[in-house]
Amino acid sequence: MAGDTMTFEDVLFEVRGAVGVATLNRPKALNALTTDMIRHLHPRLDAWAADPGVKAVVVRGAGDRAFCAGGDIRAIYDSGLAARRGEGDGQAARDFFREEYRLDHRVKTLPKPYVALLDGIAMGGGVGISVHGSHRVVTQKALFAMPETGIGLFPDVGGTFFLPRCPGRIGTWLGLTGARLGAADLLYAGIGTHFVPSEALDALVADLASADWSGDAHAAVDAVLARHAADPGEATLPALRPAIDRCFGFDTVEEIVAALEREGTEWAAQTRAGLLRNSPTSLKVTLSQLRQGERLSFDEALKLEYRMTRAVLDGHDVYEGIRATIVDKDRNPKWNPATLAEVGEADVARHFRPLGADELSFG
Repeated sequence: MAGDTMTFEDVLFEVRGAVGVATLNRPKALNALTTDMIRHLHPRLDAWAADPGVKAVVVRGAGDRAFCAGGDIRAIYDSGLAARRGEGDGQAARDFFREEYRLDHRVKTLPKPYVALLDGIAMGGGVGISVHGSHRVVTQKALFAMPETGIGLFPDVGGTFFLPRCPGRIGTWLGLTGARLGAADLLYAGIGTHFVPSEALDALVADLASADWSGDAHAAVDAVLARHAADPGEATLPALRPAIDRCFGFDTVEEIVAALEREGTEWAAQTRAGLLRNSPTSLKVTLSQLRQGERLSFDEALKLEYRMTRAVLDGHDVYEGIRATIVDKDRNPKWNPATLAEVGEADVARHFRPLGADELSFG
Protein backbone atom coordinates (compact mmCIF):
# COMPACT_ATOMS: atom_id res chain seq x y z
CA MET A 1 0.00 0.00 0.00
CA ALA A 2 2.75 2.47 0.85
CA GLY A 3 5.44 3.81 -1.43
CA ASP A 4 7.64 6.85 -1.94
CA THR A 5 7.94 7.31 1.80
CA MET A 6 9.99 10.27 2.98
CA THR A 7 10.41 11.10 6.64
CA PHE A 8 11.11 14.51 8.16
CA GLU A 9 11.02 14.59 11.94
CA ASP A 10 8.02 16.91 12.26
CA VAL A 11 6.04 16.00 9.11
CA LEU A 12 5.61 12.55 7.60
CA PHE A 13 5.00 12.20 3.86
CA GLU A 14 3.69 9.13 2.11
CA VAL A 15 1.98 8.24 -1.15
CA ARG A 16 -0.76 5.64 -0.72
CA GLY A 17 -2.19 4.52 -4.01
CA ALA A 18 -2.84 7.77 -5.83
CA VAL A 19 -3.10 9.86 -2.65
CA GLY A 20 -0.34 11.95 -1.09
CA VAL A 21 -0.65 11.90 2.71
CA ALA A 22 1.03 14.50 4.93
CA THR A 23 0.91 13.93 8.69
CA LEU A 24 1.85 16.76 11.03
CA ASN A 25 3.98 14.98 13.59
CA ARG A 26 4.39 17.11 16.72
CA PRO A 27 1.62 15.62 18.88
CA LYS A 28 3.11 16.84 22.17
CA ALA A 29 3.01 20.40 20.76
CA LEU A 30 -0.50 19.80 19.36
CA ASN A 31 1.10 19.73 15.90
CA ALA A 32 1.79 23.46 15.96
CA LEU A 33 3.43 24.69 12.75
CA THR A 34 7.07 25.68 12.73
CA THR A 35 8.95 27.41 9.93
CA ASP A 36 10.76 24.13 9.17
CA MET A 37 7.44 22.30 8.83
CA ILE A 38 6.20 24.96 6.42
CA ARG A 39 9.43 24.67 4.43
CA HIS A 40 8.84 20.93 4.01
CA LEU A 41 5.10 21.07 3.36
CA HIS A 42 5.12 23.69 0.63
CA PRO A 43 7.54 22.00 -1.81
CA ARG A 44 5.89 18.64 -1.19
CA LEU A 45 2.51 20.11 -2.17
CA ASP A 46 4.17 21.61 -5.25
CA ALA A 47 5.59 18.21 -6.16
CA TRP A 48 2.28 16.42 -5.65
CA ALA A 49 0.48 19.07 -7.69
CA ALA A 50 2.85 18.38 -10.60
CA ASP A 51 2.83 14.57 -10.26
CA PRO A 52 0.25 12.96 -12.56
CA GLY A 53 0.32 9.86 -10.37
CA VAL A 54 -0.99 11.77 -7.36
CA LYS A 55 -4.70 12.50 -7.73
CA ALA A 56 -5.48 13.96 -4.28
CA VAL A 57 -3.82 15.12 -1.06
CA VAL A 58 -4.75 14.28 2.54
CA VAL A 59 -3.41 16.29 5.48
CA ARG A 60 -3.88 15.07 9.05
CA GLY A 61 -2.39 15.46 12.52
CA ALA A 62 -0.60 12.85 14.63
CA GLY A 63 -1.95 11.91 18.04
CA ASP A 64 -5.51 12.10 19.28
CA ARG A 65 -5.76 15.71 20.44
CA ALA A 66 -5.14 18.06 17.53
CA PHE A 67 -5.05 18.55 13.81
CA CYS A 68 -2.89 21.65 14.28
CA ALA A 69 -3.26 24.08 17.17
CA GLY A 70 -1.65 27.03 15.40
CA GLY A 71 1.74 28.48 14.65
CA ASP A 72 4.82 28.40 16.82
CA ILE A 73 4.11 31.75 18.45
CA ARG A 74 6.85 31.31 21.06
CA ALA A 75 9.43 31.43 18.24
CA ILE A 76 7.79 34.61 16.92
CA TYR A 77 7.91 36.10 20.41
CA ASP A 78 11.58 35.26 20.90
CA SER A 79 12.62 36.60 17.49
CA GLY A 80 10.65 39.83 17.80
CA LEU A 81 11.77 40.60 21.33
CA ALA A 82 15.41 39.92 20.47
CA ALA A 83 15.17 42.44 17.64
CA ARG A 84 13.64 45.04 19.97
CA ARG A 85 16.61 44.54 22.32
CA GLY A 86 19.02 45.09 19.45
CA GLU A 87 20.11 41.44 19.48
CA GLY A 88 18.83 40.50 16.03
CA ASP A 89 16.89 41.77 13.04
CA GLY A 90 13.60 39.97 13.70
CA GLN A 91 13.84 38.24 10.33
CA ALA A 92 12.76 34.87 11.73
CA ALA A 93 9.36 36.25 12.77
CA ARG A 94 8.86 37.98 9.41
CA ASP A 95 9.92 34.83 7.56
CA PHE A 96 7.44 32.70 9.49
CA PHE A 97 4.43 34.81 8.51
CA ARG A 98 5.54 35.28 4.90
CA GLU A 99 6.16 31.57 4.35
CA GLU A 100 3.02 30.54 6.25
CA TYR A 101 0.83 32.75 4.08
CA ARG A 102 2.49 31.43 0.92
CA LEU A 103 1.72 27.90 2.10
CA ASP A 104 -1.92 28.88 2.68
CA HIS A 105 -1.98 30.26 -0.86
CA ARG A 106 -0.62 26.94 -2.16
CA VAL A 107 -3.42 25.10 -0.36
CA LYS A 108 -6.05 27.41 -1.85
CA THR A 109 -4.70 27.12 -5.40
CA LEU A 110 -3.87 23.40 -5.41
CA PRO A 111 -5.37 22.00 -8.64
CA LYS A 112 -6.22 18.69 -6.99
CA PRO A 113 -8.56 17.70 -4.15
CA TYR A 114 -7.09 18.66 -0.78
CA VAL A 115 -8.67 16.75 2.10
CA ALA A 116 -7.94 18.08 5.60
CA LEU A 117 -8.92 15.81 8.49
CA LEU A 118 -9.82 18.05 11.43
CA ASP A 119 -9.77 15.49 14.22
CA GLY A 120 -9.18 17.59 17.34
CA ILE A 121 -7.99 21.17 17.74
CA ALA A 122 -7.68 23.38 14.67
CA MET A 123 -6.70 26.94 15.48
CA GLY A 124 -4.73 29.72 13.83
CA GLY A 125 -2.14 28.20 11.51
CA GLY A 126 -4.02 24.91 11.54
CA VAL A 127 -7.03 26.71 10.10
CA GLY A 128 -4.85 28.16 7.33
CA ILE A 129 -3.77 24.73 6.09
CA SER A 130 -7.29 23.30 6.21
CA VAL A 131 -10.06 25.80 5.55
CA HIS A 132 -8.72 26.80 2.13
CA GLY A 133 -8.67 23.20 0.88
CA SER A 134 -11.44 21.72 -1.23
CA HIS A 135 -12.61 19.24 1.43
CA ARG A 136 -12.57 19.86 5.21
CA VAL A 137 -13.57 16.76 7.16
CA VAL A 138 -14.53 17.36 10.79
CA THR A 139 -14.96 14.72 13.49
CA GLN A 140 -16.70 14.67 16.87
CA LYS A 141 -13.38 15.86 18.36
CA ALA A 142 -13.03 18.88 16.08
CA LEU A 143 -12.52 22.15 17.94
CA PHE A 144 -12.07 25.28 15.84
CA ALA A 145 -11.16 28.79 16.97
CA MET A 146 -9.39 31.92 15.78
CA PRO A 147 -8.29 33.26 19.20
CA GLU A 148 -5.75 35.81 17.96
CA THR A 149 -7.29 38.96 19.45
CA GLY A 150 -6.59 37.41 22.85
CA ILE A 151 -2.84 37.50 22.18
CA GLY A 152 -2.65 40.92 20.54
CA LEU A 153 -2.70 39.57 17.00
CA PHE A 154 -5.57 39.31 14.47
CA PRO A 155 -7.32 36.38 12.70
CA ASP A 156 -4.82 35.79 9.92
CA VAL A 157 -3.98 32.80 7.63
CA GLY A 158 -6.67 34.00 5.25
CA GLY A 159 -9.21 34.96 7.91
CA THR A 160 -9.55 38.28 6.09
CA PHE A 161 -11.10 36.29 3.24
CA PHE A 162 -13.00 33.36 4.74
CA LEU A 163 -14.47 34.91 7.89
CA PRO A 164 -16.52 37.59 6.07
CA ARG A 165 -17.89 34.82 3.85
CA CYS A 166 -19.38 32.83 6.73
CA PRO A 167 -23.19 33.18 7.05
CA GLY A 168 -24.39 36.55 8.34
CA ARG A 169 -22.02 38.04 10.91
CA ILE A 170 -20.73 34.72 12.24
CA GLY A 171 -17.26 35.48 10.89
CA THR A 172 -17.09 38.82 12.68
CA TRP A 173 -18.16 37.15 15.93
CA LEU A 174 -15.57 34.39 15.51
CA GLY A 175 -12.77 36.81 14.62
CA LEU A 176 -13.37 39.27 17.44
CA THR A 177 -14.19 36.85 20.25
CA GLY A 178 -12.19 33.71 19.46
CA ALA A 179 -15.35 31.67 20.03
CA ARG A 180 -14.95 27.90 19.66
CA LEU A 181 -16.97 25.72 17.32
CA GLY A 182 -17.56 21.98 17.21
CA ALA A 183 -18.39 19.75 14.26
CA ALA A 184 -22.04 20.57 13.60
CA ASP A 185 -21.45 24.31 13.87
CA LEU A 186 -18.41 24.07 11.59
CA LEU A 187 -20.62 22.58 8.92
CA TYR A 188 -23.25 25.29 9.44
CA ALA A 189 -20.61 28.01 9.15
CA GLY A 190 -19.20 26.50 5.96
CA ILE A 191 -15.80 25.93 7.57
CA GLY A 192 -16.24 22.15 7.45
CA THR A 193 -17.62 20.29 4.45
CA HIS A 194 -18.19 16.74 5.79
CA PHE A 195 -18.58 14.99 9.13
CA VAL A 196 -16.84 11.64 9.58
CA PRO A 197 -16.36 10.00 13.00
CA SER A 198 -12.77 9.80 14.25
CA GLU A 199 -12.82 6.02 14.29
CA ALA A 200 -13.62 5.95 10.55
CA LEU A 201 -10.74 8.16 9.38
CA ASP A 202 -8.26 5.37 8.72
CA ALA A 203 -10.86 3.54 6.63
CA LEU A 204 -11.60 6.79 4.82
CA VAL A 205 -7.94 7.27 3.89
CA ALA A 206 -7.71 3.62 2.78
CA ASP A 207 -10.78 4.04 0.57
CA LEU A 208 -9.33 7.18 -0.97
CA ALA A 209 -6.09 5.31 -1.68
CA SER A 210 -7.97 2.54 -3.49
CA ALA A 211 -10.55 4.77 -5.21
CA ASP A 212 -11.30 4.76 -8.94
CA TRP A 213 -9.48 7.81 -10.29
CA SER A 214 -10.34 7.27 -13.93
CA GLY A 215 -12.78 10.20 -13.93
CA ASP A 216 -12.88 13.60 -12.25
CA ALA A 217 -10.75 13.60 -9.10
CA HIS A 218 -13.04 15.89 -7.10
CA ALA A 219 -16.02 13.68 -7.93
CA ALA A 220 -14.04 10.63 -6.80
CA VAL A 221 -13.30 12.26 -3.43
CA ASP A 222 -16.93 13.36 -3.09
CA ALA A 223 -18.08 9.79 -3.66
CA VAL A 224 -15.74 8.33 -1.04
CA LEU A 225 -16.69 10.99 1.51
CA ALA A 226 -20.38 10.40 0.85
CA ARG A 227 -19.93 6.76 1.84
CA HIS A 228 -18.29 7.68 5.14
CA ALA A 229 -20.26 10.82 6.05
CA ALA A 230 -22.38 10.67 9.21
CA ASP A 231 -24.72 12.92 11.18
CA PRO A 232 -22.83 15.37 13.43
CA GLY A 233 -25.88 16.15 15.54
CA GLU A 234 -27.65 19.46 15.96
CA ALA A 235 -25.81 22.74 15.46
CA THR A 236 -26.13 25.48 18.08
CA LEU A 237 -25.46 28.38 15.70
CA PRO A 238 -28.91 28.57 14.07
CA ALA A 239 -30.44 29.57 17.42
CA LEU A 240 -27.65 32.11 18.09
CA ARG A 241 -27.55 33.49 14.57
CA PRO A 242 -30.19 36.24 15.01
CA ALA A 243 -28.39 37.67 18.06
CA ILE A 244 -24.99 37.37 16.39
CA ASP A 245 -26.27 39.21 13.34
CA ARG A 246 -27.89 41.93 15.47
CA CYS A 247 -24.84 42.55 17.61
CA PHE A 248 -21.94 42.05 15.22
CA GLY A 249 -23.22 43.96 12.21
CA PHE A 250 -21.85 47.31 13.33
CA ASP A 251 -18.70 48.94 12.02
CA THR A 252 -17.22 50.00 15.35
CA VAL A 253 -16.27 47.80 18.28
CA GLU A 254 -17.91 50.24 20.68
CA GLU A 255 -21.26 49.77 18.91
CA ILE A 256 -20.87 46.00 19.08
CA VAL A 257 -20.15 46.18 22.82
CA ALA A 258 -23.20 48.42 23.33
CA ALA A 259 -25.40 46.07 21.29
CA LEU A 260 -24.32 43.11 23.41
CA GLU A 261 -25.22 45.06 26.53
CA ARG A 262 -28.66 45.88 25.11
CA GLU A 263 -29.26 42.25 24.20
CA GLY A 264 -29.63 41.43 27.89
CA THR A 265 -29.06 37.67 27.70
CA GLU A 266 -26.55 35.48 29.49
CA TRP A 267 -24.91 34.67 26.13
CA ALA A 268 -24.56 38.37 25.34
CA ALA A 269 -23.15 39.19 28.78
CA GLN A 270 -20.57 36.41 28.56
CA THR A 271 -19.68 37.37 25.00
CA ARG A 272 -19.25 41.03 25.96
CA ALA A 273 -17.08 40.17 28.95
CA GLY A 274 -14.88 37.90 26.86
CA LEU A 275 -14.58 40.50 24.12
CA LEU A 276 -13.41 43.16 26.56
CA ARG A 277 -10.61 40.91 27.85
CA ASN A 278 -8.98 40.94 24.41
CA SER A 279 -6.50 43.50 23.11
CA PRO A 280 -8.39 46.76 22.38
CA THR A 281 -6.05 47.51 19.49
CA SER A 282 -6.48 44.01 18.06
CA LEU A 283 -10.26 44.31 18.27
CA LYS A 284 -10.36 47.55 16.30
CA VAL A 285 -7.78 46.38 13.78
CA THR A 286 -9.62 43.08 13.30
CA LEU A 287 -12.99 44.69 12.69
CA SER A 288 -11.46 46.97 10.05
CA GLN A 289 -9.65 43.97 8.54
CA LEU A 290 -12.84 41.91 8.26
CA ARG A 291 -14.86 44.74 6.75
CA GLN A 292 -12.13 45.30 4.15
CA GLY A 293 -12.01 41.56 3.53
CA GLU A 294 -15.58 41.57 2.23
CA ARG A 295 -14.28 43.27 -0.93
CA LEU A 296 -10.88 41.60 -1.33
CA SER A 297 -9.75 38.62 -3.37
CA PHE A 298 -7.91 35.82 -1.60
CA ASP A 299 -4.52 37.04 -2.83
CA GLU A 300 -5.31 40.60 -1.75
CA ALA A 301 -6.43 39.35 1.66
CA LEU A 302 -3.14 37.56 2.33
CA LYS A 303 -1.15 40.57 1.17
CA LEU A 304 -3.12 42.75 3.58
CA GLU A 305 -2.44 40.33 6.41
CA TYR A 306 1.29 40.41 5.79
CA ARG A 307 1.21 44.20 6.06
CA MET A 308 -0.64 43.78 9.34
CA THR A 309 1.90 41.36 10.77
CA ARG A 310 4.69 43.84 10.18
CA ALA A 311 2.80 46.48 12.15
CA VAL A 312 1.93 44.02 14.92
CA LEU A 313 5.57 42.98 15.29
CA ASP A 314 6.50 46.65 15.69
CA GLY A 315 3.89 47.11 18.42
CA HIS A 316 3.42 46.11 22.05
CA ASP A 317 0.36 43.92 22.46
CA VAL A 318 1.45 40.75 20.64
CA TYR A 319 4.47 40.35 22.93
CA GLU A 320 2.39 41.06 26.01
CA GLY A 321 -0.34 38.70 24.86
CA ILE A 322 2.06 35.83 24.21
CA ARG A 323 3.83 36.52 27.50
CA ALA A 324 0.58 36.31 29.45
CA THR A 325 -0.67 33.26 27.57
CA ILE A 326 2.28 30.93 27.05
CA VAL A 327 5.41 32.40 28.68
CA ASP A 328 4.42 33.47 32.19
CA LYS A 329 0.91 32.03 31.83
CA ASP A 330 -0.57 34.53 34.25
CA ARG A 331 -3.51 35.22 31.89
CA ASN A 332 -3.30 38.88 32.87
CA PRO A 333 -2.07 40.88 29.86
CA LYS A 334 -1.45 44.61 30.26
CA TRP A 335 -2.62 45.98 26.94
CA ASN A 336 -1.34 49.31 25.64
CA PRO A 337 -3.54 51.18 24.90
CA ALA A 338 -5.57 49.67 27.72
CA THR A 339 -9.09 50.62 26.58
CA LEU A 340 -11.05 50.90 23.35
CA ALA A 341 -11.41 54.66 23.88
CA GLU A 342 -7.65 55.07 23.85
CA VAL A 343 -7.15 53.35 20.49
CA GLY A 344 -7.12 56.10 17.90
CA GLU A 345 -7.65 56.01 14.14
CA ALA A 346 -3.90 56.31 13.54
CA ASP A 347 -3.28 53.25 15.76
CA VAL A 348 -5.51 51.24 13.46
CA ALA A 349 -4.44 52.79 10.15
CA ARG A 350 -0.76 51.97 10.62
CA HIS A 351 -1.57 48.26 10.36
CA PHE A 352 -2.66 48.63 6.74
CA ARG A 353 0.17 50.68 5.26
CA PRO A 354 1.72 49.32 2.04
CA LEU A 355 5.18 47.81 2.36
CA GLY A 356 6.58 48.75 -1.02
CA ALA A 357 9.27 46.27 -2.07
CA ASP A 358 8.51 44.12 0.99
CA GLU A 359 4.92 43.31 -0.01
CA LEU A 360 3.95 39.63 0.10
CA SER A 361 4.24 37.92 -3.27
CA PHE A 362 3.42 34.45 -4.54
CA GLY A 363 5.60 32.44 -6.85
